[in-house]
Amino acid sequence: MIDKTFDELLSAITTKALRGDPVDRDELLAVLASTDDDLLDVIAGAGRVRRMFFGRRVKLNYLVNMKSGMCPEDCGYCSQRLGSTAEILKYSWIDTDEAAQHARSAINAGAKRVCLVAAGRGPGDRDIERIAETVAVIKGSAPQVEVCVCLGLLKQGQADRLRQAGTDAYNHNLNTSAGNYARICSTHTFSDRADTVAAAKAAGLSPCSGAIVGMGESDEDIVDVVLALRELRPDSVPVNFLIPFQGTPLGGHWELTPQRCLRILAMFRFAFPDVEVRVAGGREIHLRTLQPLALHLANSIFLGDYLTSQGQPGRADREMIADAGFVIEGFDQPTQSARPRDLVITRHRGAGTTAPANT
Repeated sequence: MIDKTFDELLSAITTKALRGDPVDRDELLAVLASTDDDLLDVIAGAGRVRRMFFGRRVKLNYLVNMKSGMCPEDCGYCSQRLGSTAEILKYSWIDTDEAAQHARSAINAGAKRVCLVAAGRGPGDRDIERIAETVAVIKGSAPQVEVCVCLGLLKQGQADRLRQAGTDAYNHNLNTSAGNYARICSTHTFSDRADTVAAAKAAGLSPCSGAIVGMGESDEDIVDVVLALRELRPDSVPVNFLIPFQGTPLGGHWELTPQRCLRILAMFRFAFPDVEVRVAGGREIHLRTLQPLALHLANSIFLGDYLTSQGQPGRADREMIADAGFVIEGFDQPTQSARPRDLVITRHRGAGTTAPANT
């Protein structure tokens, strides 16, 4: 690989991804290390992959923050964390009718997925029942909408209950690499998060898990979390750009540029060629006027506001999608590739390798 020019390497990476073959660690690192002079070529290569599997469709997702603030965990990036002095809305659980009303407005505006989120270490059984009721009401009026739930670490049986209630997906981000995790959180571990994603998947929920970038991590950390995510085989991968809330430990981290964000999104697309890659929190403040270029890399975005920060107006999102030549994905269009990714796994052990055979 070191003998190749970057143009040759980018061509090889693009070809791999178009075939759906795994792009390796050094290649992903090379994308992150590429220069601004190479950026449009990187976007063009990753854009070919995006169009191959998703055409020009953009899936809209909408967040409903079921309760805000007062989380006992100490995640350094979060405005709802223990000890946060960020001036955010703080309230206890909203009721089912209010949540369903917000969901209906989002669906009417084009959202295909509604995400019900509540910060905390994990839900109690009463919280699970409250969410189950909300899911049932949303599904009762809009059966085609995807409902994703994000409640933290799950205990045994809770994922099954959510699935029985009609929940389609469960989100729990890995956020950063295993080696970097203790630097951003001490109240739970990287393994706790990975275990919850696995438990949700085992219960039949579509796994949604991604990362947060801009927290002082290295390129190696970003690629390591991508490879860890790839092992979990999520159906959707949100890419968050740190929103540096004053009053949190990472409130002074303004290290991202629009170009850096686009390289990161391109790297995620190469790593997950046929998986939903979602531009999530922080896109407006870090991508700024280059947001439309992100649509050539990601096939999914959040519509409107986030958990504790405001996004750009939903009308502006829809206009941006149209002006960039993309279309909003409808309920009758599949987000996921028709290929059964979990059934065909390329062998990387046994004969012809140095890894032990599967015996």
